[in-house]
Amino acid sequence: MLEGKITKGIGGFYYVDTEKGIYECRARGIFRKQKITPLVGDRVKISIVDEEAKKGVVEEIDKRDTELIRPPIANVDKALIVFAVKNPKPHLSLLDRFIVLAEKENLEIVIVLTKADLDDDNTLENIASIYELSGYKVIPVSNKTKLNIDKIKEELRGSVVVFAGPSGVGKSSLLNEIDANFQLQTGEVSDKIKRGKHTTRHAELLKLECGGMVADTPGFSSLTLDDIEENELKEYFIEFYNYGDCKFGSKCVHENEPGCGVKEAVENGEISKQRYDSYIQLLNEIRQSKQGKRRY
Repeated sequence: MLEGKITKGIGGFYYVDTEKGIYECRARGIFRKQKITPLVGDRVKISIVDEEAKKGVVEEIDKRDTELIRPPIANVDKALIVFAVKNPKPHLSLLDRFIVLAEKENLEIVIVLTKADLDDDNTLENIASIYELSGYKVIPVSNKTKLNIDKIKEELRGSVVVFAGPSGVGKSSLLNEIDANFQLQTGEVSDKIKRGKHTTRHAELLKLECGGMVADTPGFSSLTLDDIEENELKEYFIEFYNYGDCKFGSKCVHENEPGCGVKEAVENGEISKQRYDSYIQLLNEIRQSKQGKRRY
């Protein structure tokens, strides 16, 4: 059998990149019976059905190192979470959702702030200060001025990277700037609603001239945290790690408990209050979701 990686999946067909080229494959029915859906990024073994037509069958799927739900990508090393400084206005609670889900998969995270040339009210500096204090790398970019395009290429080199973020922030435009061979379809942001059109219809792994592979994925307007438990959420706010000396130890959820090191760090300005407030918001959302499920 031939080994390869799924780079695209559309309508039950999986396109597998191998040393002998790309094969259009169906998956064995056994996967459906086992309730396993092949994902873009899966390392697979295929049998050849028609060499001339480059058609095959996915026979085996290797164990996944990571698995994202939205976007549905396997075996990603790094997440570049892309938000615009302006147009559309950045919603940091949504950014924190992306971060939590990427942290859950133990991905390296880089925050990319596009449209830096439009920053006229220090939005970029304010966002960067919040997330750099939290321990994340923040890279402002501009397609117009070519700001930090080379830095993004360095982040991509040698890795399998997922580009994630809401619609309209310029993910596809940035990818086109990084590698002109992509020429991905891009959409203008509506002047009326200030949201982007969904220009990416499916997840796809794209080979980079600078090395590595990147996943271009559909934009999202919401992300749920259904698979995260109440006492688990704090593990995905990495700035809490150094302030876990709480009276109630590992049982502390850093909310109303007395003697909480995290709350003290927030009061002292060592942890961003915006990030802490976002944590509490997500914590309450998880509780409400669990209560709703129990009710029904």
